[in-house]
Amino acid sequence: MKSLAALAFVLGLATPAFGQSVRILGDHNAWSAYATTENAGRICFALSKPTSVEPQPDGYTDAYFYLTHRPSEGVRTEINIVSGYNFAPDVPATLTIGGQSFALFTRGDAAWLADPGQSSAAAQAIRAGSTMTIEGTSERGIKIRQVFSLSGATAASRSIDSGCP
Repeated sequence: MKSLAALAFVLGLATPAFGQSVRILGDHNAWSAYATTENAGRICFALSKPTSVEPQPDGYTDAYFYLTHRPSEGVRTEINIVSGYNFAPDVPATLTIGGQSFALFTRGDAAWLADPGQSSAAAQAIRAGSTMTIEGTSERGIKIRQVFSLSGATAASRSIDSGCP
């Protein structure tokens, strides 16, 4: 069921260029991996939903954490969060895994690593960790904490590595 909901979400956000060609590479505990093709080439991504959101903000919708490869663009392990709520403008969020923290740039309901050069270190921490936390501030000024299980993150990462070498 998790895969169907995630696939429906991805297809809903997908541009018409690749909405028809998303295929699952595998379900891995709390993570799923997918591949698709768009005009710029093949894209592979792994995603997971939070296991807890506290407090849950008004108007909260589904949230997803993505690891994405876009080989034709030279992008490996891009980190992106769709939070399910709008972040406060110009207020960074934080991704924490074990003892490592990574600053996130936010815009609307999305966030990315503030320093894309940290993608490999963050992906390595994700593969080695058991949980990760994203802490952000809603547009109403409320601190929101989302916790994600990392069970299956390594296998999902391997799936997108194989799908988009």
